[in-house]
Amino acid sequence: MFRRFLAYYRPYVFIVTIDLFCAVLTTVCELVFPLIVREITGIATSGGGMLLLQTVIRLGGVYLFLRIVDTVAQFYMANIGHIMGAKLETDMRRDIFDHLQKLPFSYFDNTKVGQIMSRVTSDLFDITEFSHHCPEEFFIAGIKIVGAFIILARINLLFTVSIFLLLPIMLVSAVVFRKKMKNAFKKQRQQVGELNADLEDSLLGIRVVKSFANEDVEREKFKKGNEKFFETKKNTYKYMALFQAGTRFCDGVMYISVIMLGTVFMAKGSLTAADFVAYLLYIQTLITSIRRIVEFTEQFQKGITGIERFYEIIDEPDTIKDAQNAAELEAVNGDVEFRDVCFKYSEDSHEILTKLNLQIKKGENIAFVGPSGGGKTTLCNLIPRFYELNEGSILIDGKDIKDLTLSSLRNSIGMVQQDVYLFSGTVYENIVYGKVDATRDEVIKAAKAAGAHDFIMELADGYDTYVGERGLKLSGGQKQRISIARLFLKNPPILILDEATSALDNENELLVQRSLKELSKGRTTFTIAHRLTTIKNATRIFVLTKDGIVEEGTHAELLEKGGEYAKLYSLYTEIE
Repeated sequence: MFRRFLAYYRPYVFIVTIDLFCAVLTTVCELVFPLIVREITGIATSGGGMLLLQTVIRLGGVYLFLRIVDTVAQFYMANIGHIMGAKLETDMRRDIFDHLQKLPFSYFDNTKVGQIMSRVTSDLFDITEFSHHCPEEFFIAGIKIVGAFIILARINLLFTVSIFLLLPIMLVSAVVFRKKMKNAFKKQRQQVGELNADLEDSLLGIRVVKSFANEDVEREKFKKGNEKFFETKKNTYKYMALFQAGTRFCDGVMYISVIMLGTVFMAKGSLTAADFVAYLLYIQTLITSIRRIVEFTEQFQKGITGIERFYEIIDEPDTIKDAQNAAELEAVNGDVEFRDVCFKYSEDSHEILTKLNLQIKKGENIAFVGPSGGGKTTLCNLIPRFYELNEGSILIDGKDIKDLTLSSLRNSIGMVQQDVYLFSGTVYENIVYGKVDATRDEVIKAAKAAGAHDFIMELADGYDTYVGERGLKLSGGQKQRISIARLFLKNPPILILDEATSALDNENELLVQRSLKELSKGRTTFTIAHRLTTIKNATRIFVLTKDGIVEEGTHAELLEKGGEYAKLYSLYTEIE
């Protein structure tokens, strides 16, 4: 996983190299300071007055120059280094969004949008901080430890080795708590996703919540999720506290060890006062570096957790994709054939369609009726390959849809559904979505064909009216007609109408039916309907149940048979 993540650094190798070079410069400044103090202390204790003044001026000038270099290096690291991290985050967000666009319906059927949003936003922000600071912090710490060891070993090898033997104790402490912290952060991230999902669900359904006066129910649901998130965070902080407390204890042990051992070596005459001061300063530098690593451990674990969750989505297989030599679907006639089609949503679910065979000719208006769960919507969702068949094949103009490019296949099919989705934008932006390069005249022409132009012109800003989130500022009939205008603009040869008018009142249903009638002219049309009066003029009507297609014929023929369709129609007219 980490090797894969490193590939994101490839476009920014030069920036990373300069960043690490700057890290070397800042580290050199820190390592030089104790040597300067040692030199000055050595001269001061030996009583060289004039020499001390000259040395202070000379070394002060050297150190001032190093600090100027350090300032420039720090600016580069804080500015360009962070920008590199943001670029890397942008690249990862692009890749995860691109992959989400490729995933089949089945993935979104089983995944909460809030969880996905958490991974695309907050997780990637943590990765940004990790990607910038991780190379720097560990590189600087490594240089300081190695550099300090080399310098101190030249002063007194035995004393240096004795002090540095304490470092593994701190490292063991870090390793012990690392795994526990990692698991805690992962649970915390998962719970953030759950909290986001609950919040999104409640806010999107706010009208239902208020209509049932169930605000207290939602508060209780949110309270449980919020408290669960608090518990996971509390657990995370417990391990962080243990980790930091252990590190501070090790700091104290190292300080007292330097003082005690240094006193012994000074008493034996193998360590001067100047050397002892240098040791204290270097140990301070080492402890500061280790403390920085400890403080960074929280960000490090968040970053690692974010990377893991990022690749969980990236590794989701895009099971529905173009075949290696997929052909473009061009000059579509509109003949559709189902050959021995079998389908079920998962391995452990029951089969929805079994050995289904159908032949539909160009321009036919086919209707599917039957009880819920019979597979009507599923059947229509298989035509644009929203789901993959388990067995059999679907052909358009004699070509297996698996051998066609997804873009050309789906561009040839238009869908009108009961639950219309309008994007948060203007009326114009929602219609032009059907053909993104369309002119304004083409958009207006499509709206007129859909019977939407008149009501659009009555809106506050006409075609530039903001429709609100999911089109909440428009009525159901208005949203439906805008969606139909979108399809007029797309102009597909094959049309799927999935209960397009079942949620509308009689007046809006009549208006939308007129629009759909106009839209269906000359197109192969599949209609799923519960309002059976809307499909009287269908070329053929299929009654689809869990047992498959049990009846087929025109409205008149099926009534005359007195079978399943006649029963359904009788029940429908009684309800009406």
